[in-house]
Amino acid sequence: MALSTPPESATTVSSACFVTARRMLYIAGVRKRDRLTVDVAALDGEGAGVGEHDGVRVHIAGALPGERALAAVEHLSPHRPDAWAALERVERPSPERVAPACAAYGACGGCPLEHLAYPSQVKWKSERAADLLGQIASVAPCVPSPRPLGYRNRSKLVYGIVDGRRVLGAYAPRSHRLVDLAGCRVAEPPLDDVAQSLAALLDARAVAPYDERTGEGLLRYAILRVNFAGEVLATLVTAAEWSGGGELARALMAARPEVAGVVENLNASRGNVLYGERDRPLAGRAFLVEDVGGVKLRLSPTAFFQVNRDVAARIYADVRDAAQLGGGERVVDAYSGAGGVALTLAPRAREVIGVEEWRAAVDDAQASAEFNGVQNARFVCADTARGLAELDRADVVVLNPPRRGCDPAVLDGVARLGARRVLYVSCSPDTLARDLQRLASLGYATRAITPYDMIPQTPHLEALAVATRTRD
Repeated sequence: MALSTPPESATTVSSACFVTARRMLYIAGVRKRDRLTVDVAALDGEGAGVGEHDGVRVHIAGALPGERALAAVEHLSPHRPDAWAALERVERPSPERVAPACAAYGACGGCPLEHLAYPSQVKWKSERAADLLGQIASVAPCVPSPRPLGYRNRSKLVYGIVDGRRVLGAYAPRSHRLVDLAGCRVAEPPLDDVAQSLAALLDARAVAPYDERTGEGLLRYAILRVNFAGEVLATLVTAAEWSGGGELARALMAARPEVAGVVENLNASRGNVLYGERDRPLAGRAFLVEDVGGVKLRLSPTAFFQVNRDVAARIYADVRDAAQLGGGERVVDAYSGAGGVALTLAPRAREVIGVEEWRAAVDDAQASAEFNGVQNARFVCADTARGLAELDRADVVVLNPPRRGCDPAVLDGVARLGARRVLYVSCSPDTLARDLQRLASLGYATRAITPYDMIPQTPHLEALAVATRTRD
């Protein structure tokens, strides 16, 4: 008697069991706490070295391509043949390996590529951009940062206790274990010096760190920002109004004359949201004025601004050139923030409209327009999709969304405006690729993509894509 074909459900169960068995076989040769010798072939998207061992991809933070590394397995994926291991020893080093600049390298996790020579970082980012975006359009080599170290104009520091001392630092990767960031080399001077003076003042006054688990304590974060002139704005994020905040602010300004102002941001929410909704000036100014390629920007305590001023200026200039403005165009700058791109384009356009949903950023942009004597730019406080829906047309649209990219309604709105040119500034190649594909379906062809090293010593990639309309 011939055997009948098994029902679909039985086939599905059998296939599932087979896949599970394959996964078990993949991981069977690699167990947690195993010490493995791995020949590293590449870097993954997080900047960790990757090599294969018995059919398992092993990710090793701190290892470089071409190296042979001894590492201890810490985690196995339950879904695919991947393992993550801690580097114990480099048995065959790469010629591209350099000594990390920061004392907290590895512990803080903020600069996972600091052991890779900077030209090699830029080369890897060029290759990565081409791999991720090359099927969409021609990708130029990555534009390097003029300053691989000392470029970061903003430090977000967690306040807490390490070895009995109150410090300002960062959480170690995937943990709430605080790492002291004293001596940080990627922070632009004088941010590290100001941070250490502030930490000493906090320690001397025994200011209580906020505890997310219990809701007790006062100070959560200190956010320090420095402008082109070396002036520093300190924002102290607290869980409740601080009666002694004014006295500490004045003491900090006396100790560090470059501190132009200190602001308290009240954030009483439970959890790890960075900012609350209310600012309270404690001493000095409650904003900084930044200069980006000759454009003056007012930055309030919670304002977003790119952490690398030099690379931001290069991107703004490249956006201006790619817009190909002749003086009669209407430009829409979506996700306009403090207005940097909009005000860069305004002298070459008839009208610029910025759309931004964060009220503080809109206020900054309007003030910045006054600083620059710009009268042909206006800023609308609205959700991006709704703001675009209220406009009837545009000649050029600039998009500069957060990492999640643009909502489909935003891209649909761009197409409805009939812009001849779309300039998309992205901080995430994955969402950029997705959104460029949607723009293609709406009649926009991407002509060129340029990556930028906005955040040296990290795997982060910024990019500018230029798209033009292909149909009426």
